[in-house]
Amino acid sequence: MLKSARKQETDPEGRMPLVEHLRELRNRLAKGLLGIVVVTIVAAFFYKEIIEFFTNPVLKSVGCAYSFAELAKQEDGTCARIVLNGLLTPFTLALKVSLMAGVVLSSPIWLYQLWAFVAPGLHKQEKKYSLAFVGAGFPLFLAGGFFAYKTLPTMARVLLEFSPADLDNQLPLDELLDLITRMVVVFGLSFELPLLLVMLNFGGVLTGKRMLGWWRGMIMGITVFAAVATPSTDPVSMLALAGPIWVLYFVATGISLLNDRRKARIVAAGPADDEASELDLTPEDIGEIEPVSSGRSLPTQASSDRDRVNGYDDIT
Repeated sequence: MLKSARKQETDPEGRMPLVEHLRELRNRLAKGLLGIVVVTIVAAFFYKEIIEFFTNPVLKSVGCAYSFAELAKQEDGTCARIVLNGLLTPFTLALKVSLMAGVVLSSPIWLYQLWAFVAPGLHKQEKKYSLAFVGAGFPLFLAGGFFAYKTLPTMARVLLEFSPADLDNQLPLDELLDLITRMVVVFGLSFELPLLLVMLNFGGVLTGKRMLGWWRGMIMGITVFAAVATPSTDPVSMLALAGPIWVLYFVATGISLLNDRRKARIVAAGPADDEASELDLTPEDIGEIEPVSSGRSLPTQASSDRDRVNGYDDIT
């Protein structure tokens, strides 16, 4: 009975009172947090494998797999060992890695809950665009993280070349994981720049022609950003970040130019038969004011009183 009554009270346009919105937000947040907790617990059983997945490429690139006598015979004797400092560090590191893995791996769950909360307030066209942007943004972020993962060994090897000779480098594992996380996030977010430009174009804020005119400044800005974002000084890591962003920028410019042409064709065709034309509400100049001659003035109160005798109209 209660369920049927609630269905009858539902607004046909999908509107809800504020209390219902807050209740819906609470339920969505609870489901998203539950998904994070469950995946975090599962990831806790595999946190060692997760750590090895991120640190093995770096360790293979700069690891000390031989003795100091063997290192002295080689041209490049710089290497490093990954270490842990402190008694509580292994436990806190396990918690941190498990939580990070839980947030990342459960992203489809809490992203869907966020979408389910926002979607009822969107129009059909807005839903289509938002789904397209989310569907393109997630692969772009993964592509940026993949490039960061592949350039980390080269970056570590170049950075360790600054070490003095005959010295052993020790890399704290928690600091190394923090560096890897920052690199993945920076590379991933930088790959979202073309998507942001396309969103601004579809929103009517930025035209493709203007984006094309910015190509020199954008190439220079992307190059400087890549040089600052990559800790190493080698050009390989810098180009690994800057090169794909250059390509994605020109792809975004091409998409924006095509979208501008599509909008121009729609405007030139005019509204459809079942569509109302847009009203131009811009105020216009009314020109010079035309003089108007004044008519006969109405009698004043004083003259009207003079025409009255003892409170009666004087009719002659």
